[in-house]
Amino acid sequence: MDITTILGLLAGFGALAIAFIMEGGTLGALASVSAALIVLGGTFGATVLSFTFEELKKVPVLIRVSFQNQYYDFHHLINEIVRLADQARREGLLSLEQNLDEIEDPFLKLGVQLVIDGIEGSLLQGLLETEIHCMEERHKTNISIFEAAGGYSPTMGIIGTVMGLVNVLGHMDEPSKLGPSIAMAFIATLYGISFANLLWLPFASKLKIKHKKELFYRELCLEGILSLQAGENPAFIREKLLVFLDRKQRNIRPEGSEE
Repeated sequence: MDITTILGLLAGFGALAIAFIMEGGTLGALASVSAALIVLGGTFGATVLSFTFEELKKVPVLIRVSFQNQYYDFHHLINEIVRLADQARREGLLSLEQNLDEIEDPFLKLGVQLVIDGIEGSLLQGLLETEIHCMEERHKTNISIFEAAGGYSPTMGIIGTVMGLVNVLGHMDEPSKLGPSIAMAFIATLYGISFANLLWLPFASKLKIKHKKELFYRELCLEGILSLQAGENPAFIREKLLVFLDRKQRNIRPEGSEE
């Protein structure tokens, strides 16, 4: 569970509620079914119009991903690639086939299988880069769904406010009701801006961060696979892959080595 997502939601909505109460308001005054219907329903409709069903059906999964803490063990990946390179150097590339089932990462497993099959270096690189590119395009589409919702939501809030004001102007003969009616009209704008900046856009930002981490992991993996295919020295491969990491992360030892 990604605790920062939960903390962010609680802090964001909590700060708004506490500030409103401190100014003498009540949470009940912020409740408006009609405003929520306009903002959420309008945002949903506009977003559905903008994307296909195949893209939109991923939304529940994407929201769940935003709450999950994804950890990429770069040290383990480097050690695994170095181990495979050492085995290939001693026993040949074909010997790696017996270790395929032990490789958990699908991308690394695909790359090692292609190396075993004797795919030429340029073709191997092109295929794996295409795999990464396709992943990037999928992620961009997923992120754009929440960015679109974040753009539509404030607009729907303004539409709700305009509708509320039109209703107010139609009842100018009842001055005692003007104040509460105007206040209720602006609730829609509050909903639209709040949902955009505390839900949809932060979800998009969170997915961008997760995308960057996975992309970095895949690029590190790709470099290791190409080095494995080229038959480079395992020690050199380790040093080359460690360059990808922050200096503080580079002080690692091969798995199974003594301290």
